[in-house]
Amino acid sequence: MHISPFEKGNINNHDPVRDRKLLLHRKEIRKLITRMQEKGLALIPLRVYFNRNIAKVEIGLCRGKKVYDKRETIKKREVERQVRRDFARS
Repeated sequence: MHISPFEKGNINNHDPVRDRKLLLHRKEIRKLITRMQEKGLALIPLRVYFNRNIAKVEIGLCRGKKVYDKRETIKKREVERQVRRDFARS
């Protein structure tokens, strides 16, 4: 994960692209790995935030969209775009 260095920092700033530790118990990591190996599941970062000087990531185990869901989303996006264009012309 890339975390930009502090702008007003000095030479002691961290390396922005270094590897980060996943702070979970071994059993939790194994459980996530086995669930990810199932068809269509992936680990998704839901939220990134800082608590004091520690960066924390909230992750979720999610299933991808089906093809028909993707088509539906594209249709909705196109309709919204067309409505915005019509309003801009009026």
